[in-house]
Amino acid sequence: MSSESINGGRAGNHAPSDELDDLDNDLDNDLGIDDSQLDDARDQLLDARQRLADVSADVVITNHVMGLYELAAIHLAAASPNLAEAALAIDAVACLVEGLGDRLGPDASTMRDALSNIRLAFVQIKNAAG
Repeated sequence: MSSESINGGRAGNHAPSDELDDLDNDLDNDLGIDDSQLDDARDQLLDARQRLADVSADVVITNHVMGLYELAAIHLAAASPNLAEAALAIDAVACLVEGLGDRLGPDASTMRDALSNIRLAFVQIKNAAG
């Protein structure tokens, strides 16, 4: 896999610490934040990145799928359902669940069931709205 596909096609190959240094400089110059605050924020960001790196990608993706599922459910459950927003969230769930299939790991079957359920709810609410 090329670095372009990983970094979204951005030019260059910057290490995360380089990006953090750039952020430090930008914040320092623009906001007048002192170095100790920047150091604390940088340490917290590096710690969060390390914790994320320690988690399997399928777990992180599954969590995002469930967030999108919840977003769709919120739009469907509104007093006046927003079908367009719900449909977008459902389509995003479908892209991940159907596109990745069993690569989602042990929760793949649960994610397929969740997608079926939210699609069914969408159709029922859409039909009820007339």
